[in-house]
Amino acid sequence: MNFPERFANLPDYAFPRLRKLLDAHEPGGPAIQMTIGEPRHPMPDFVGPILAANLGGFGVYPNNDGTPDLLSAITGWIARRYGVELAADNIMALNGTREGLFNAALALAPETKAGRTPAFLIPNPFYQVYTVAAVTAGAEPIYVPATAQTGFLPDYAGLSPDVLDRVTVAYICSPANPQGAVASRDYWADLLHLAEKHDFRIFADECYAEVWRTAPPPGILEVARDIGADPERVFAFHSLSKRSNLPGLRSGFVAGGAKGIAAIRKLRSFAGAPLPMPIQAVSAAAWSDEAHVTASRALYHQKFDVAAQVFAGVQGFQLPEGGFFLWLPVPDSLNGDGEEATLRLWQQTGVRVLPGAYLSREANGFNPGKTYIRAALVGPKDETQRGLIALRDCLYG
Repeated sequence: MNFPERFANLPDYAFPRLRKLLDAHEPGGPAIQMTIGEPRHPMPDFVGPILAANLGGFGVYPNNDGTPDLLSAITGWIARRYGVELAADNIMALNGTREGLFNAALALAPETKAGRTPAFLIPNPFYQVYTVAAVTAGAEPIYVPATAQTGFLPDYAGLSPDVLDRVTVAYICSPANPQGAVASRDYWADLLHLAEKHDFRIFADECYAEVWRTAPPPGILEVARDIGADPERVFAFHSLSKRSNLPGLRSGFVAGGAKGIAAIRKLRSFAGAPLPMPIQAVSAAAWSDEAHVTASRALYHQKFDVAAQVFAGVQGFQLPEGGFFLWLPVPDSLNGDGEEATLRLWQQTGVRVLPGAYLSREANGFNPGKTYIRAALVGPKDETQRGLIALRDCLYG
């Protein structure tokens, strides 16, 4: 199958779709951007000085796997955060975790399983790279609804054994984008047992792990260690974009079994783009520092409090346990249509959100995002408050 045929059925990415929906219409007030998950809190103050001190690193080809200093900083953070001791061979620095979530599928997923077309499990709604990775790897994407009825996490165990026996990769995001649900220790353990029973790998997207409301989310690495899971089944992906307010740095890592990491490194050496050396120096400093993370989390807590006050009494509203999105049900007065709600909100108030349907796919006649909108709490507190009040009054008033 050639490239055009393979990708012919993929929808446009969420944000070009949003521009088509909104940009032909004038906003109904000063624009307030609540669409993209781009943190707007201050960057750590050490970023500039470290870049300046390492400018000469732009004159050399960068280390493919991550410098010893960066890998040491990452393993040190994992030990502090999750109590898991990993070697450098269990880590690879990533040029943004999107790269890793995509390339890991190419490096680790077999082309067939027991002579059959393999399947990737994908929560629905989901981060769009999961689908593209599945299609590129020649696998069938299986979209599993993550709804209020399932605690906004996918019930992979509820699939038929025939489907599960074809699975080679299961993607899972915790805290979930867009719903903010957090996988418990029991959820992780059950998923690990399911992976062992049906012989598949878990790609755990934990990019929002440091933006939490009441307690640090448990991670798959610590649960895998506690239950003695095969380390080659588990690959965890983390990012400095959300943790450290550095989306433009394009820096993260993947941690997992040494054999799998070696395969991902090998693919990167031929087809990838390693982090420039000055970026690796900044990244090492960021993973080694917690003060800026704590300060940023406190700002999110203030905005969670604002959201709780603004939406008090709104039916179906709930605060996320993690991440910085509100997953808001569309009222019946708007036919439960996220696109209609998004367009009305823009035309009447200038507040810009994202229809939930743009983050999900219709499967078995059901799109679990259609009746929701996603609002990102990434801006300053006062701006966020104005946007949320306008949103409430326009859609729920």
